[in-house]
Amino acid sequence: MSLELSGARWFKSSRSGAGKECVEVAFLSDGRIGVRDSKNPDGPALVFGAAEWDSFTAGLGRDTFGH
Repeated sequence: MSLELSGARWFKSSRSGAGKECVEVAFLSDGRIGVRDSKNPDGPALVFGAAEWDSFTAGLGRDTFGH
């Protein structure tokens, strides 16, 4: 599946430091969420459905991933 992301409005977290090693997020018009590497904005992006994104961010809050 190919998804056009050129019109997405990407942003970094307000908790990101001044460094360039961040991820950027875009809330897409179809309800999905895109995530990409800020150092490589023309590179690949991950795209989550709303429920997947909720599960992922909840897991981060619980330190589910051990980092």
